[in-house]
Amino acid sequence: MQKSFFVLCLLSASFTPIYVGVVFLGFTPEHRCLSPGVAELSSRCGWSLEEELNYTVPEQGRHGESLSSQCRRYDVDWNTTGLSCTNPLENFTGYGNRSNILLTPCQGGWVYDSSGSSIVTEFNLVCEDSWKLDLFQSCVNIGFFIGSISIGYIADRFGRKLCLLITILVNSISGVLMAFAPSYTWMLIYRFIQGLVSKGGWLTGYILITEFVGLSYRRTVGIVYQVAFTVGLLVLSAIAYMIPHWRWLQLTVTLPNFFFLLYYWCLPESPRWLIAQQKNDKAMKIINRIAKGNGKKVPPSLQSLNPEEEDGEKLSPSFLDLVRTPQIRKHTLILMYTW
Repeated sequence: MQKSFFVLCLLSASFTPIYVGVVFLGFTPEHRCLSPGVAELSSRCGWSLEEELNYTVPEQGRHGESLSSQCRRYDVDWNTTGLSCTNPLENFTGYGNRSNILLTPCQGGWVYDSSGSSIVTEFNLVCEDSWKLDLFQSCVNIGFFIGSISIGYIADRFGRKLCLLITILVNSISGVLMAFAPSYTWMLIYRFIQGLVSKGGWLTGYILITEFVGLSYRRTVGIVYQVAFTVGLLVLSAIAYMIPHWRWLQLTVTLPNFFFLLYYWCLPESPRWLIAQQKNDKAMKIINRIAKGNGKKVPPSLQSLNPEEEDGEKLSPSFLDLVRTPQIRKHTLILMYTW
């Protein structure tokens, strides 16, 4: 039992790169327009970085635009011959007043003040395209929503263990593919797939861990399972600090997920689910194994599981059950509001 509890907590910790990975994958460093000819002029004049910025980058807030220094550049030709090294803009202003120079949107790309890389720096998700970073995380959240509903049904229909293994496999493959995504569009697709299976897989692990124990321990194991998620946040921060390049970071936090496929051999199916499916023999084998591992004896009441004879047709669960009675409706609305 302790082994199953530990391996499921590892699964909870591994969920953090998907849930909050955008903080590191989508890091937006200080940036400015790439102006053709500036690098050559700076090299010829021997400018420091501070001097280059002072001479060639619009000041913050000039022309009434708060992001003018990041999203606009001077509409001048820095390849013009005879530019002064002490005041290169005097050739274009006439009176040395910078406010007379028109600004134009960045057309040749951006220069980023960062030694690493992120999806922002690689795909230029800044200025007019900054909304694409929000879309990146929105795709994950949409996947969370769809996956939490559909995968929950799959876990009830085909079993917690099978559902967990499928989500782990799909999440691992799509995570690796995302690390090699050739374009922003493909990156969105792979991230959406990760969102589609990862949250549902995390919830399946939560269900498994609570169904392994009695009612008196469910609250405790549920809290510890989520504490493992918090530990994963700390570990992710340390890994992201050591690996400042987003593709390598994505690969590093994804590859360990393939080891979770070993759960096929070390993680049992939920006895409660097996009993609900009237697979009592398999459930008893797992219960006896858990009891033996814990140094306990199976209570006499569980020695023989005989399902009660059901009268009439077997009821089919549906989403309407979440709002069918006043009590369960109240709990559903409270949980929806909380989330």
